[in-house]
Amino acid sequence: MAMPLKGNAIHADPRGNVAIGVFIALTLFVAGLLWAKWLPYAGKAAGAHRTHHWSGSSVLTVGGVHTGDRPTWHAAATFFHAYVSSIWPALVVALLISASVQALIPRPWLPRVLNRHGRLSSALAGGVAGMPSMMCTCCAAPVAVTLRRNGVTPAAAIAYWLGNPLLNPAVLVFLLFVAPWQWSLTRLVVGTATVLSVGAAVGWLSRPSGRGPTPPRAMAPPADDESAGRPRRFVRALLWLMLFLLPEYAVLVLTVGAFRGFLLTLGQPAHRGLLLGLLLVAVVAIAGTLMVIPTAGEIPILQGLALLGASSGTIGALLITLPAVSVPGAAMVARSFGWKATAAATGVVVVAGLLGAAVLSLL
Repeated sequence: MAMPLKGNAIHADPRGNVAIGVFIALTLFVAGLLWAKWLPYAGKAAGAHRTHHWSGSSVLTVGGVHTGDRPTWHAAATFFHAYVSSIWPALVVALLISASVQALIPRPWLPRVLNRHGRLSSALAGGVAGMPSMMCTCCAAPVAVTLRRNGVTPAAAIAYWLGNPLLNPAVLVFLLFVAPWQWSLTRLVVGTATVLSVGAAVGWLSRPSGRGPTPPRAMAPPADDESAGRPRRFVRALLWLMLFLLPEYAVLVLTVGAFRGFLLTLGQPAHRGLLLGLLLVAVVAIAGTLMVIPTAGEIPILQGLALLGASSGTIGALLITLPAVSVPGAAMVARSFGWKATAAATGVVVVAGLLGAAVLSLL
């Protein structure tokens, strides 16, 4: 009689461990986002609705950097400090969510939810899944990498990455309260099309030669030891994310900060012919994918450009490309998605920026 009881205990214990792990992961997700995103953004939305004014300043001009300034350590360091001061709560939460997904959530669960038969439907699922977390492109990158490692298709995982900044419901509300309604509509329509298009394009590029999911790319942490305790796997996953993703992230943020004087030059208005004006919008769309900004950081940048007389094409392009992709974010996800897929995603975002310019100009 002792043997069956022992066997039942063996089978019951793992199920109990799974339930505890899932509960801890959900608690980290909800409590972390309440602290870093949901409650602060509710306060900002209330203030924006009351005053119809955005109180934040442009992160690109901190430290007294002006248009055309040469790269300096001062420009890099002041930008790094301002940017990290703004996003560190979201980055901490993103790392904790990523580690908990790797260590505490059974691997088949997320692919079962996000992986669909078609690339567009997978992209839609990933984009919708990214809306509640409302992170910037860099903070969403560790979670996207973890989703890919856990078997989520490239289409769904990269749509999650871009859905965070482009379909952020808080930013859409902020724009509606403090900017012309055309900005919100452009962001919603073109942002949705961008997420779906990037997901479909990356899914097509990553399609396997046969059937079945494409395995994740290199640079993954050691395979999980199922005999190891969940706390140990959680710590190991967290350390891997910190050691392999954060150093290059810091270096690239410093680099973008150092060169922001040149990037600011592209947004300045000037009297040009139609052809040169279109070329400028294209260059601005490309430059927008290089910059790294915190969540809603595009609002004061675009408001400042509008006050200086920037064209609607410039503003429409940056509405899409500024939040969607950045050099640090692309570098963080490239090892999991591959450089070809990451470059394709960036290219689609640039084209979407041109579409945003056209839509806002027509509106």
